[in-house]
Amino acid sequence: MKSKTILFLLFYLCFCNGYAQEKFNTYFEHKTLRIDFTLSGNSTFQTAAIEQFREEPTWGGPVKNLIDEFGYGGYYVNVFDKKSNELIYSRGFNTLFEEWLSTDQAKEETQAWTNSITLPYPKQEIVFEILARDKKDMQFHSLLKQTVNPTSIFIDRGKLKENKIISIQKKGDSSEKVDLVFVAEGYTAAEQGKFEADAKRFAESLFTIPPFDKCKDNFNVWGVGLVSEESGTDTSGKGIYKNTALNSGYYTFGVDRYLTTPDIRSIRNAVWNVPCDAVFVLVNAETYGGGGMYNFYAIGTADNERTLHVFVHEFGHSFAGLADEYFSSEVAYNDFYNLKYEPWEPNITTLVNFDVKWKDLLPSNTPIPTPLTEQYKDKAGVFEGGGYIAKGIYRPADHCMMRDYAPFCPACSRAILRMVNYLCDKEY
Repeated sequence: MKSKTILFLLFYLCFCNGYAQEKFNTYFEHKTLRIDFTLSGNSTFQTAAIEQFREEPTWGGPVKNLIDEFGYGGYYVNVFDKKSNELIYSRGFNTLFEEWLSTDQAKEETQAWTNSITLPYPKQEIVFEILARDKKDMQFHSLLKQTVNPTSIFIDRGKLKENKIISIQKKGDSSEKVDLVFVAEGYTAAEQGKFEADAKRFAESLFTIPPFDKCKDNFNVWGVGLVSEESGTDTSGKGIYKNTALNSGYYTFGVDRYLTTPDIRSIRNAVWNVPCDAVFVLVNAETYGGGGMYNFYAIGTADNERTLHVFVHEFGHSFAGLADEYFSSEVAYNDFYNLKYEPWEPNITTLVNFDVKWKDLLPSNTPIPTPLTEQYKDKAGVFEGGGYIAKGIYRPADHCMMRDYAPFCPACSRAILRMVNYLCDKEY
């Protein structure tokens, strides 16, 4: 009887995988449809508008797990087959513009920021929809809905600059692996050898840190040797500006250590011809700093003494949707979380709906919330403070990579492994 059960399960899994693959082949080609769009607004409203559509030659994302069931992100893209109205692809993501909306500047100014999303290239007409999460009710509301004909003459099919692509680690077909791409920023033509060495050093470091050490064979790793005219990055707070390929800089929203770039289009132009699930912008600088947004990009410097830990921390944001667990450092955000609702990130909770978070990971008889005493402080718990707020938000461990560069806590580790499995088309 046991052998028959195992055979049935194997048959069922093969059938499901085959059906999912067939569905991809029905609706999509192994290419990318890139959509560049503008988000504009201020602290009271936002709108979206299309800038351009591009056809690009590779698709590195899943071909079986096409519907995103995580519910992560401040934005979502839904793709429907126009003829049947069937949902055929979806994915959540964050943007830097979303963070800007919660700053003091957004109370006084209205701005427009370019953003970019990628989809598998459709074989027939689709309707795509961009939705934004309203923090007042934590629900998604439609910003833009539009039909796309994949044969349209208004889709840009031109080649872009072919930068040097470095294969750092190749473990298999991109549809069954996580494709991590390091992009050079602030490296001149004479410094491309340094970029290659830095990217390899970062990749090697990542796979020494749990839980990434368990899934090295699930990653392909690439480097894109983007050339900048000048070395380094902007430090606007000190009047220093550099001519670099991706227009990065410190002092994002006025915070000296917050290193980002608003120029997502240049990032997407850099990786247009390489399979890409996750981007890390590697900045040729020594000063401490970085940033990361879920399913958008992460960024950090190459040569600070804490640079490798910053890389893994920021990659936790961009890859697995992890929240910051610290609550006493300077940030530019105001009321970033609505304490009346459960945040979407898997590693923080307001206890509004803790059952969907890491409750199952707690040792038996763990009090909720958990006091920070000798009895509990080195175990999984529900400790107050996280998400930039000292009261009302709780984290899974006293120390974690997402707070102070300690090892990832159990909740974060599980979230990372789930994302690896999702992107590798495994059960998650």
